[in-house]
Amino acid sequence: MLAAKTTLYIPDELFHSAQMYTGIREKTRLVQEGLKALIREKSAERLALLGGTDPKAEGPIRKKTGK
Repeated sequence: MLAAKTTLYIPDELFHSAQMYTGIREKTRLVQEGLKALIREKSAERLALLGGTDPKAEGPIRKKTGK
């Protein structure tokens, strides 16, 4: 994985709140976890917006159980 060293300006109050809620003290890890959470959130939103938009989509094939 490639990494870039970047200077960020984050308000102290925001940073301390994030540390308090997550328990993560290492600054690099805190920022990485925050970015991952943001990506998950936005990916889920995009996926939800796509839901039901394919008029040609068919439901899954379901097998009956032996009851």
